[in-house]
Amino acid sequence: MIDFDALRKKEKTLAEICRGLAADDLRDLTNEMVDRQLALIAGCTDEDVVFEPQDPEAHDPYAEDPRDEDLAWNLGHLIVHVTASSEEAAFLAAEMARGVPYQQRRSRSEVHWTTMRTIEGCRQRLEESRRMRLATLDIWPDPPHLDNTYVSPYSGEHIDPVMRFALGLRHDHGHLAQIEEVVRQGKSARA
Repeated sequence: MIDFDALRKKEKTLAEICRGLAADDLRDLTNEMVDRQLALIAGCTDEDVVFEPQDPEAHDPYAEDPRDEDLAWNLGHLIVHVTASSEEAAFLAAEMARGVPYQQRRSRSEVHWTTMRTIEGCRQRLEESRRMRLATLDIWPDPPHLDNTYVSPYSGEHIDPVMRFALGLRHDHGHLAQIEEVVRQGKSARA
């Protein structure tokens, strides 16, 4: 797995972390990430999916409903969120790889978190997301337009298609500990 902690600690840039990566590497990293998420939810039940965890640091300024801004995310919420974010990154990266200039817009589709109520639904959503992300890599041309970049408003780095795809994996990585904690709390409540 990519060492995204080095990026968060500002020990490395995204360009340094992604140097030398190609579409096949992104496939491997996607499979590794989805497998990790599936391993984290192994042994969970439907009850764990809808369990309301304690999270005093919960704050989502982008919540559709302002009443949900400080809502602690349950497992179902986390799964639909991480998959939607990674898919968005993958689809934008595919456009860039094809030579389409980056446009400051969203390419996001997220099922509402309240509809995710079963562990089988979580597993299915992760597998569906894996399939879609991997499919976006299949539409990259030979060779991809790696010179098609945009400047990140956050880091100032020039983001190419590989880096754009990797940003989705970085987002996934940033939620792994949260998924692990929600699973721990849910299993503990059941015990």
